[in-house]
Amino acid sequence: MDQAQNEKFHRLLADFDTAVLITHASGNTLHARPMVIARVDENCDLWFIASQDSAKANEIDVDTRAYVVCQNGRSSCVYISGHATVDYDRTRVRELWNTSLQAWFPQGLNDPNLVAIHVVGQQGEYWDGAGENRITHLYETLKAIVTDAMSGVKPGDQHGQVTLEK
Repeated sequence: MDQAQNEKFHRLLADFDTAVLITHASGNTLHARPMVIARVDENCDLWFIASQDSAKANEIDVDTRAYVVCQNGRSSCVYISGHATVDYDRTRVRELWNTSLQAWFPQGLNDPNLVAIHVVGQQGEYWDGAGENRITHLYETLKAIVTDAMSGVKPGDQHGQVTLEK
């Protein structure tokens, strides 16, 4: 496990405030929806707030496999595959609550159906085209166009895979 890549992965992930949570629905299909990230733990576990009677909570109760994708235009993208659980602990919900969630849960913390969704990642992957990487990426893209070659991406700096298992 490359500690530098894991740290970079966490930094990129922590910059996102929304993500697409993907769960397994009935009929062996995938169900994706945007979610506000309530918290990113140091070990890259993700937390979301949901309603216990939502499709996502029901799908996780049946099949815990979950995927999370975050993208910021062309500058960065992270992907996590792992497992999710529904946490019914009201103390946890209060700990994760923030006022931006009020738009989806008008009753706020008084909503008795609030639950936390905990995603524990097993594998992660990132693409970083921000800052100096953006300049490098633009250079590599232009070079590829001029030379009719494929653009080069620096492993570890611009792109990396991490193991998140605890």
